[in-house]
Amino acid sequence: MTNHIDLTGKLLIAMPGMADPRFEHSVVFVCAHSDEGAMGLVINKPTEDLKLKELLTQLSITPGPDLRDMSVHFGGPVEHGRGFVLHDYGYHSAISTLDVNDHFAMTATLDILEDLAQGRGPERVIMALGYAGWGPGQLEAEIAQNGWLTCDANQQLVFETPDPDKWEGALKQLGVSALALSADAGRA
Repeated sequence: MTNHIDLTGKLLIAMPGMADPRFEHSVVFVCAHSDEGAMGLVINKPTEDLKLKELLTQLSITPGPDLRDMSVHFGGPVEHGRGFVLHDYGYHSAISTLDVNDHFAMTATLDILEDLAQGRGPERVIMALGYAGWGPGQLEAEIAQNGWLTCDANQQLVFETPDPDKWEGALKQLGVSALALSADAGRA
C-alpha cells in the first residue's frame, strides 16, 4: 500500500539549486495530483512578449472593449502551445472546468477565452501556456530530494500578489526566509 499525499490545490515552491532552470524561483499551483502523477501551472513567470489581447488575435477571437490587460504566463514546459486558465471557483465553462477545490478551478477550453475577450468570465484569472507535469511518484521524489517546498494556496497570493513577489510570498507563508534556504538536503 502506498502512502499518497494529495497536493491538489497546493503550491510548490522551487528550492534554491533546482536542477531544472525552467523552474528556478518558480511557484507552481498543483491542479491535480494522484497516484498517476501530477499536473500544475507555474503562476509567477509571465511571458515577456505576449499579452492576452495578442493571444486572442492569434486564435481569431475578437477582443471586446471590456478586455482586461493581462499577461500570459509560462505555465510549464509540457504542451507549451496549449492554453490553461487558472481561476476562482465561481466561473464554470459550459464545456469543461476542472474544480480543484472550493476556491480554485482550471479551464482549458476556448469558451473561457471568448468570455474573457468580452469582459466576462471569472474575476480572478491567470492565463498560462503549457503546464508542468510529473509521472507516477516523480513529484514525491523531487520533494524528497529537496527540490520543492509545499504550502497552502490562497487567492490573494495566487491572483493578487505581483508575479515577482510570489516566490518570497509563498516562503513567508511558511515562515521561511529566502536567505535561510539551502540547496542541499539534510540526511540524518
